[in-house]
This record gives sequence, structure tokens and C-alpha cells, in this order.
Amino acid sequence: MNLIATENLLALKKEWSRELKAVLSYWMNHTVDVDNGGFYGSVNNYNEPDKQAAKGLVMHSRILWTFSAAYAKRNDPQYLETADRAFQFLRQYFVDKKYGGMFWSVDAKGRIQDDKKQVYGLAFAMYGLSEYYKASGNNIALNLAIDMYYQIERYSFDTKYNGYVEAFTRDWKEMGDLRLSEKDNNDRKTMNTHLHVIEGYANLYTIWPNAKLKAKIENLLFLFDTYFVDHQSHHLRLFFNDQWESQSSLQSYGHDIEAAWLLQQCAEIIESPEWIMRFKELALPITNAAAEGLDEDGGLWYEYEAEENILIKEKHSWPQAEAMIGFMNAYDLTHDDAYLQKLIRNWDFIKHHIRDEQGGEWYWGVYADYSLMEKDKAGFWKCPYHNGRSMLELMDRMDRILNE
Repeated sequence: MNLIATENLLALKKEWSRELKAVLSYWMNHTVDVDNGGFYGSVNNYNEPDKQAAKGLVMHSRILWTFSAAYAKRNDPQYLETADRAFQFLRQYFVDKKYGGMFWSVDAKGRIQDDKKQVYGLAFAMYGLSEYYKASGNNIALNLAIDMYYQIERYSFDTKYNGYVEAFTRDWKEMGDLRLSEKDNNDRKTMNTHLHVIEGYANLYTIWPNAKLKAKIENLLFLFDTYFVDHQSHHLRLFFNDQWESQSSLQSYGHDIEAAWLLQQCAEIIESPEWIMRFKELALPITNAAAEGLDEDGGLWYEYEAEENILIKEKHSWPQAEAMIGFMNAYDLTHDDAYLQKLIRNWDFIKHHIRDEQGGEWYWGVYADYSLMEKDKAGFWKCPYHNGRSMLELMDRMDRILNE
């Protein structure tokens, strides 16, 4: 800690604590659907809700995780009440009582809209449910989380080639369009889904330390080390066919740096010395590869298409949140102040260009000229998960640094 004084680090922690409170207050004040239950499916940059918008599994699962995790740290009963709201809506409207799993989306009133089984969504449901169990002790949540694990393993796991297939029809049949979103490749296996399956599995393991679950987490770490991490560039490969042939040269700086710290954390959760060592070794080169996407202003660009040499000149909010954790994790590993400096510059970028100082929360992102992206401030994909988790992780890690 040669370049950054202790009082400056304490000031940073206070800023992150205030930011966490502000983000959570925004969601409690602007997104609660008092008429139909759950949360509005969309709120725009001007805090105007679309009361008819569809409600997504990912959004409600991420709200469940964030408020449950915040309650564990802050013991604020409002946070648990908000988590309860998310849980009750998921349980009542998203659970498929006929075929198992959960629906991808429902309409504003909770009626089924898209009944497909997207494994990414099931993984987030597991992630949120397991965190809610920690906060509430609700055994229904625990059993639902375990059930999501069994459904993923029963239907999605590829027993021939390994890994997890992206999506299925409501009754778990093959389907033609596997894409998570319109921008994604229509491929059988993706890094993004595998990253959040291991995230959900690891969180479940903290409350249900099942030996087979641990083996599945170890297998996922193997898949990342073997297929997803490009050991030349240390960027992550994003899209694959069943036989693990890469289908894209796209690089996602946000996913790179999220994986850099998250995979290490998963190895630490299962207390595997070999995998902890391996992903500590990989954390720094993956973080450095992600840092290739840093702009002079401290913000992290969105994506880079390597084959065509095209930089997607957008700075979305979620990669900034992940960048701060990634740089803090790199500092934990090295005690190199250069990583803290990158973190601080990224936080300054967020405060100047991403955070809505007057209206609350973070914007979706900005273009190269800093003009706002007119997309949801709260919605199907835009949730308090990335920025809320970032504040929680940063404060925990800062405590360890200051204690040292």
C-alpha cells in the first residue's frame, strides 16, 4: 500500500457503502409492482415504469440474490422484505409445476409468456434461491434450488461430450433457437451459461455440500481451463458446438474480468487446493487480457471482434462493476498498487458517466461520445446484481486489505 494512503481506502469503502444503499433504495422505491406482485418488467432512464412489460426469470432471480446478500451484510429488514417479494413471485408464477424447472418469462400479471427452459435462467434461479435460504432459512427455497440443480443435470448435461446445452422447450425437448438473446450466436454451448451454472452451483454448495455437486463444480473448472480460456490470449472463448469447436472470435472484456475473479472464488468455495492454485495462476493473465479493453478515461469497452478488428465502442454498466472486483482481486493476489489505480479510475468513470446522480441507479451505458444508451435502467437484463454484488465484494475485500 505504497501509493494509496489508508485514509483514501477508508474513504473508498464509505463511498461503496453509500452506493450500495442508494442502488437498493432505488429498486425498492421505483420498481416494486404493487398491483400485480413482483417487480416491473421495465423502467426507463427517466424512472418511468412500463407497467405492461413482461417479467423475466433472470431479473427476479437477481433481485432475490442481491437483496438476500445485502440483508446478510446489513441486517436491514427492508432488504429481507424485498427478497421475500421476489421469492414469492418466483415461486407462484415461474415454477413449472407440470414439467419442472422455471419459465423464461411471464407477462405483467404473471401469466406464462415464454415457457422455454433456458439453462442460464435456471442457474440464476438457483443462485438467488440459495442466497435467500441463507438469509431466511426458508426450506422451500432450499428445495427449489436443489431441484434446479437436478433439472439442469438431468436434461442439460451432455453425457457424450461434457458441458451443458443452452435451452429446451417447456417439456425439455430439443429446440432450434437456443440463443440467450438476439445478439448471441445460436450455438449449443456458451461460456456465459457455463459461467453462471458454476456460479449457481458454488453458491448452492455453501448451503448443501453434496459430494456429487462438488464433482460437478470441479468438472466445470476443468471445462473452463480446457476449452473456455484461450491460453494464448487469455481471453475467453464464447461459443462452441457440441464437440467443443470454437464458433467465434468475439472477445467480451466484461466476461473476461468477471471470470477472472469468479472462477477463483468457486474453487475456494469447494476448498480444492489444486483448482485454487490453478485459478489463482489464471486470474492475473485473464485480468490483464480484460484490461486491454480499458479506455483512457478508465472505462471498460464492451466487446472486440478479433477476426474483423472491430471494437464495439460502447461502455455498458455491468462490465464496469465486474472490472472493479477483478482489479481488487488482482491486487489481493499481487499487492501491486497498479491494480488499485485501475480500480479507482474505473470507479471515477462510473461516477461521472454511468451513475445517475439525480435519478438513482446506473444507466445501461454510454457510447464513445458519452451519450446515454436509451435502454432499461431496470428491466429484463438490467438488475441490481452486478453493481450490488460489486459493492458487497469490494467492501469485504477492502476490509481484508485494511486489516492486513
